[in-house]
Formats: sequence, C-alpha cells, structure tokens
Amino acid sequence: MKNQNWARGIDRQAYREAIATGIGATIDNGATTQELRHLATVLKRRDLTPRQRATYSDAFDRGLQFLLAMQYPSGGFPQFFPPKSPTHYSRHITLNDDATVAVLQLLHDVALRRTPYEAVPHADSLRSASAEAFQRGLRCLLDCQIQKDGQLTVWCQQHDELTLRPAQGRAYELPSFSGCGESVKVLQLLMQFDLQDPLVQPCATRICQAVHAGVRWLWSHRIEGMRLERFTNDDGLPDQRFVPDSHSQTVYLARFYDLTSEQPFYCDRDGQPRFHLADIGYERRNGYAWLRPFPMQLMRQYEEWRTLNLGR
Repeated sequence: MKNQNWARGIDRQAYREAIATGIGATIDNGATTQELRHLATVLKRRDLTPRQRATYSDAFDRGLQFLLAMQYPSGGFPQFFPPKSPTHYSRHITLNDDATVAVLQLLHDVALRRTPYEAVPHADSLRSASAEAFQRGLRCLLDCQIQKDGQLTVWCQQHDELTLRPAQGRAYELPSFSGCGESVKVLQLLMQFDLQDPLVQPCATRICQAVHAGVRWLWSHRIEGMRLERFTNDDGLPDQRFVPDSHSQTVYLARFYDLTSEQPFYCDRDGQPRFHLADIGYERRNGYAWLRPFPMQLMRQYEEWRTLNLGR
C-alpha cells in the first residue's frame, strides 16, 4: 500500500481492498522502502520488549526479502510485485517517483550497515544478498541509460524489463528522455556514492561516464526565455500557461523530451504528444508536473563531485 500515513493507524478499508485485488505490493511513492527504514529506526530503541523486537525484526526481514524477490534477472525492479498483469505498465523497470532509486539506496545501506540499518539483528543473513542485489541493480541502472548516436544521454521513467529500452507508462507517459524528474534523481544517487566503496568500485568508470553525460545532456536541454504563468481562465478556474518572457530569471526543464527530436512535449490521455502546453486539455495541463525549475542544486553537487573525482 502506498500513500499511507501510518501515524494515523491502518486504513482497514484500503488494506482489505488492496488484499482483495491481488495486485501485489509496491515500491511506488516510497512504499515499502520508507516502512523498512522506519522499522530499522524503531529497532534502534533500547526500550523495546523482547516480543516487540522480535516482531519488528521479523517484519523488516520479510520486507527486505520481498525487495530481493521482486528484482528481475536484469537487475531492475517493477512498480508492483507480482505485476498487475503481463501487459500492465507497472511490470516495467520503474524509475518513476524514485522507486528504483529508493530501493538501491536501501539495499546499499543495509549491505554496509549504514544508519539506520546497523541495529537490525536478523538482517545479517540477508546482507550479502542485499549487496549482490544492489550491484545487479546498479549495473542495470547504468545499462538503462539511453544512448543516441553512440552517446550516453539520460533515462526514461520506465524501461522494458527485457530489452531495457524506454517504455510506455500511463497513456500520457510516452517513451522519452526524462528531464526534470527521474534522471535528476538517478544522477544525484550516482554522485552520492564513494567510488572507492567496495560495492560501487566495479562500476566506478561507468558511473563517471554516466554522470558526466547525464548532467551535460540536462544542461544542454534547459529552457530559457520562458515563464510558467498561473492565471484564472475564462471559466473562472485556476490554470497555467508557458509563455515567452525575455526577462524571466527562471531556467526550466521539461518532464519529457521526444526520443527523436529531443524537443519537450506534453501529452493528454489520448496518448498523442503535443509540443505546446496550451495544446493539451485542462485536466492534464494542470494535473501533472510538465515543467520544473532547473535543479541548480544538481549542478552544485556535480561541481563538488567533479572536484573530488578529478581525472575520472
């Protein structure tokens, strides 16, 4: 179950509905990984009774085993496991909403006993499995980076679980270069790893190539001289439009870029790409994050990372 506020207790109706559908558990929107992190944090407390410690430890182990079981032979992770159906987009390797990034971060930290996972007592037998799963997942992430004309670029929101090619998500989430969302998070993950880390070192050269290429692609596809404007439309509804503005101080990235032209595009539920935000309907125009300010924090992180890894 995702999007649950556990501080308010279990939503029994939502829980029953989730079980009844039989669609499996998910890593979408931080689900499963955030619960495991919370359990690990609780297990660091010294005031737990033996029964509580055993219960929480068992729950953590079962959650971790779920993540290990859902990993594809390629190293990727689907959005749901088991997938909703053989044809549903959730079967694809999912970078959307940081799903894979969150899993890889957790596996890495569990394997190396990083905070808060150093106090999980029963995870010892699973640490080597977590390390192996992390390394397979890292290689898969690097393998998914889209190449065009022999050059590395960025990633898509979803990648086919067999071919690793960019894949269709929801009707309006076409195979594409992902700009302001998933690719940024992937690059931030890669840059946070110590290249001398024993789990990371075998892929150190590839990580450097991926980071340099990905940051370069994003910066070269920034959008300047435009402004995302909020306004009230003729129907009295809050709306937005993307308009030219030579005085705009905001640099943007689009959510999606066409795989052929590399131009930003927008899409309605009909699955047809359009190249102006105004050309899609009100519901999708205002119900999805099509544009975001360029993440300058990424560039600062990149400069620091590049300084630490001179010559790579």
